[in-house]
This record gives sequence, structure tokens and C-alpha cells, in this order.
Amino acid sequence: MPNAYSNTLAGVSLAIVATLSWALNFIAPYVVGAYTIHDLLIIRFLIAGALGAAVVVGYRTQLRRLRRSQLLLGASLGVIGYLGYSSCIAAGVMFAGPVLTPAFIGMVPVLQALLGNATHKTLQWRRLVIPLAFLTGGLLLSNISSIQQPPSDDGSWLTGVFFSIGAVLLWLVFSWLNQGALVNLSASASGAWTGLMMVGAGIGTLCLLPAAQALDLLKLPSLGFSICVARHLYAWGFVIALMSSVIGAWAWNAASRRLPMVLSGQLISLESLFATLLGLLFHHRLPTLLEASGLAGVLVGVVMAVRIILLPRGITLGEAPRKVALGDDGRAADRGR
Repeated sequence: MPNAYSNTLAGVSLAIVATLSWALNFIAPYVVGAYTIHDLLIIRFLIAGALGAAVVVGYRTQLRRLRRSQLLLGASLGVIGYLGYSSCIAAGVMFAGPVLTPAFIGMVPVLQALLGNATHKTLQWRRLVIPLAFLTGGLLLSNISSIQQPPSDDGSWLTGVFFSIGAVLLWLVFSWLNQGALVNLSASASGAWTGLMMVGAGIGTLCLLPAAQALDLLKLPSLGFSICVARHLYAWGFVIALMSSVIGAWAWNAASRRLPMVLSGQLISLESLFATLLGLLFHHRLPTLLEASGLAGVLVGVVMAVRIILLPRGITLGEAPRKVALGDDGRAADRGR
């Protein structure tokens, strides 16, 4: 019993590390200083690309076994699920504040399960009425609270909603394509697959650099690239790239080996909670009653839905969902940022 308890405690601790690592995606707009979010995103994904190249070198034997079409798909998934997704999150937070975008992202695990149930029905829809009501009510309250906040100098609440929905859609597309690709991917190639996606995000960033410069979106050329001037930008870019793309994936895989799927599925919702708390910390304020109620509604809905969806399947220890893996501990699955 003590061993089981310590194993569960370690799993929960690792899940907290993973979700907190992913939550760092949401603080990007708050750490740019005199630079722009575009500067930080470019630095972050160039660093992620370099880290991915190091991973690919370490798994070069497995990489050679991939077909050209798989290499292209892996790199493209990096553009969709890393660069595109994180850019939409950053824009959503900029325009809609620290609560609305995390609330939308908190729905992703449930939306994935609902899409799966629509394709291969394993659950009566009426059993999901109550959790979906909590989710809908939570999102409604989050939207109302965002409307009531002072307008941002950067744009409007509606723009934030647009980018938040964009982030959700990009992640659903990424998950669908990635899960299809995993059918033909050997378990030993999971590390190479992750590195390939990170490299793809870096290459996509390089391709967008000329357009960003032409549109005058960058301040690095005018403010300077030197460490003395931009050290905070490089530091945050490295921290976010390392934590969200590498440490988060590793910690989640380690946690999923120790926890039942029902528990790990519910712990995913901690990402939204941590993202909101970090955003409010940078805003130097507590959540309003509407914000707290909205986030609570989303989290309760997610937890209820996950339990309803997973418990009837009798899934136990060792069958927890895998995020995108960096090790050889199993087949890469649907999430690493």
C-alpha cells in the first residue's frame, strides 16, 4: 500500500509539473517587455527547433526508418500544433485577457472525446448533458467577464474569442492528423517524431520571418539583438520552449505510467487553472466572481465528462493517455507543446 500511495503521489506531482509547463504558453504576452509578441514567438520557436534538432540527432536511427511522407507530415504537424496553436493562444490572451482563452483550451480533452464518440459511439449522449451544461455555462460566464473588463489597447474581446477558437480548432486538427499518423509509426520512433515536429515549428518560423519583417512586426532589429538588451527575451524564449515542448511531454508520460486514466484525464484540466492563475498574477489582481465562476464551471464540466467517458471502460493503471513522448516509453500520442 505505501508503494501504491507513493507511486500515485509521484504521478500527481509529475502531472502538475507537466500542466504547469504547458501553462507557460499563456504568459508569452506578459514577458515581452519593450519587444513584441512576434519577437518572443520567433525566438521561442527557433530555440524549439534547435532543441528538436538535438533530439532528432539523438534518435537519428529511428528517423531513417521514416518515409519521406512521414517526415513531411511530422514537420507540418509542428507548424500546426506548435507554432500555429501557440500563436493563437498568445493572441487570445492579448485580446481577451487571462481567463477566456484558458477556459476554451480547458474544453479540448472533452471535445476530443466527443468527436471520438460521434465517430464511434460508445456512450449515450444524454449522459453528457450535465457536464456539457457546466462547460457551456462556464464559457458563457467567462465571455461575459471578458466583455466587462476594460478594453485592451491591442484590440477587442471578439478578436480574442476568434483566436481562442482558432487555437482549439488547430489542436483538434493536430490531434486528428497525429493520431492517424501514429497507426503507421513504430513505438521506438516516438522520440524522433517529437523532435521532427519541433524542427518543423522552427522551419515554419524561419519561413515566416521575411513576412514578419516586411509587415514591421518585429522590434528586435531596431531595439537590438545583443544579450545586454534582449537577454530577458532570450531567457523567456528558452524557458517556454524547454518547459512546454520537452519537460511537459516528459513529465506527462512519466505521470501517465503511474496514474489511472480517469485520474490523469482529470488532471489535464489543471493546465487551464494554472494558465489563469499565472495570467492573473501578471495582471496583479484576483479573479472577479464571474471569472472564478466561469473557470470553475469549465473545470467541473471537464472532470465530470472525463469520469463519465472513461469509467465505463474500466481503464486502469498503465493505460493512461500519452502525450507526445520524448523517450522510448511508448507510442507518441496527441500532445506536446
